[in-house]
Parts: sequence; structure tokens; C-alpha cells
Amino acid sequence: MQRYSFFGLRMDVSHSAEIIIFIPMLLDLLFPNRCLHCNRIIQGDQLVCELCFVQIHFTHWNFLDDNELKQKCTLLFPVQHAFALMHFEEEGLSRKIIHALKYSGREKAGLVIADWTADRVDFGTKKPDLLVTVPLHPKKLRKRGYNQLHRFTEKLSEQWQIPFDHELIRRNYNRKAQALQDKSHRKQTDNLFSLTKPVQHRHILIIDDVFTTGNTMSAVAWEILKSGKTSVSVLVMALD
Repeated sequence: MQRYSFFGLRMDVSHSAEIIIFIPMLLDLLFPNRCLHCNRIIQGDQLVCELCFVQIHFTHWNFLDDNELKQKCTLLFPVQHAFALMHFEEEGLSRKIIHALKYSGREKAGLVIADWTADRVDFGTKKPDLLVTVPLHPKKLRKRGYNQLHRFTEKLSEQWQIPFDHELIRRNYNRKAQALQDKSHRKQTDNLFSLTKPVQHRHILIIDDVFTTGNTMSAVAWEILKSGKTSVSVLVMALD
């Protein structure tokens, strides 16, 4: 039996597996997960407490119905259906959730958001054939360490039994996030993306985090539609 010390606490551990179990428990005790809104201690796999959950501004849309996001997309490209999980508000809880996913290293937050999404989307007979994510530029991916859409999409793929492809769309160059750009640069989407393989006779669901101007989504959609005999639908975590 070996003796170990953690933060001044001494304990005897006979197997390394017991250490693996003990360390996460200790970290949860010392650094508990807290609600993004009110800072209450919550379970480690949650983002907000039950009291704050009701303050999330969900859209409550039907995927198959006409809605604000579909109307915005229709002005930019042919779209079959569109769905946004939340409204993205400057001072709202949805903003804190998206920013935690993208900028606070909380990649697993995508799994929670995926559960919320799966509970609220019913494809009926219009189930897509493929889930496709909007890619990050490789430099941004290296800096962040992950694409915030990947775990989200993979969880949805598992629940909906729809294959996903993170590599179908390639970003050709880096650009500032939509919210950080001035208006004169928001329309520069020519050659922003390209297909890595031909795709035809598919109904493709394009997935992104926040729909702002729609320029990024439009660039991805047209790149897919140019291949011919395809249709696209849109799913985003939030509509700005």
C-alpha cells in the first residue's frame, strides 16, 4: 500500500484506479460547478440551476413551421427549414451560456445545449440526411483547442441517428467574429468556404452557434447548394 498526499491531506491508496476516482471528487469539493447566472452550486454536468433555467429565452419554435430565422435565411438563400434554440440577448442568460461554451473552455457545455435542442426539435417526415458544422479556421481552432459545435453536433447525431460530417466544409481564411466586425466587412464572404468532397441528393442540416447577419450561414449554404441537387436546413443555438 502506498501513501499519497493531496493538498495536505494524507491518504492510503492501494490501487491507482482509486486515485483516479478520488481526484475528481476532491476537485468538485474544492472547485464546485456554479450556475452561470446566480452562482449557486449545481451538479457538475449542468450550466444553470433550476431557478435560473426558466429565465432562458427559448424560442419554442417548431422546426417545420415558418419562423423568424427561416424568414431571415430565405432572404439570403433557399432554405427548407430553420430552427433556433434561444434568442441571443446582450444581457440575457443565453449570451452567458454561449460565451461559456466558446470562450471559457467549457466544451462539454455543448452536450447540455444538445439535450435542450433534442427535446425541442421534431423533424416529422423531414428528417435531414446529414449534419454539417460551420468550421473554424485552423489557427483559431489551435488557439481555442476545440470547435464549440463538435460535441453539440455529435450528441445530436447520436440522439437523432443522423450522421455528421465535420470535414465537409473547409474555411479558407480567418476573419473576425460577426459581432466584432464593422458593417463594411460583414459582406466579404466570397470564397470564405469550400467543399472538401462532392455532395448531392442530400438534405443537409447546417449547424452554427449564433445567427447574426446570416452572411456566414449564407456562404456555407451556397457552397453546398452549388454542388446541385441538394437542399439545406439550418439549426443554430441562438438567433441574435
